[in-house]
Amino acid sequence: MGHREDLLEGAKRCLLAKGFLRTTARDIVKESGTNLASIGYHYGSKDALLAQAYVEMVEGMSDAFEGGGELRGEPGSLERFTEVWANIISTMREPGSMWRLSMEIVAMGDQLPEVREHLARAQREGARGIVTLFHGGSEDDIPEERVDTVGYFYLTLMMGLMAQWTFDPKSAPEAGQLAEGLRQVIEAATPK
Repeated sequence: MGHREDLLEGAKRCLLAKGFLRTTARDIVKESGTNLASIGYHYGSKDALLAQAYVEMVEGMSDAFEGGGELRGEPGSLERFTEVWANIISTMREPGSMWRLSMEIVAMGDQLPEVREHLARAQREGARGIVTLFHGGSEDDIPEERVDTVGYFYLTLMMGLMAQWTFDPKSAPEAGQLAEGLRQVIEAATPK
């Protein structure tokens, strides 16, 4: 690996160990075995490096969201909905879960506008990707309108779930509860 990749991997480890705000450039250099000048040369700033590391960590979760293999439920079905949320929730239970880090990044919001812009662009792609998890297909075939509606519906649900699991994991909902809630909402909204 070169300095660029070493920095990225070191930044990921620092994020999980210390979080975004407490990670210093010196921490990343120590963890990556590189030097301070490499951060500016390859990423422009420590915050830009940490944002890129965070985005890659989130993107790397797609295998876990699929349960490490093929999803069994039919795309768009309540079974698929339950299965995907069960997989996502299982990642929230893990020690050192990156979801606590996600809540830190959400909470710091306006403090780092360049990071926020970078993550906002990545969030849009995340919304596109999450549609395929639940409904199948290819990300390239997801129209913008579907990203703006279905994709952001799932991301909003995920943000709320992250907040609940971070704040009080003992009372946070399980996948079956989410599916039953969705079923009841659909039933109530369906004309009889």
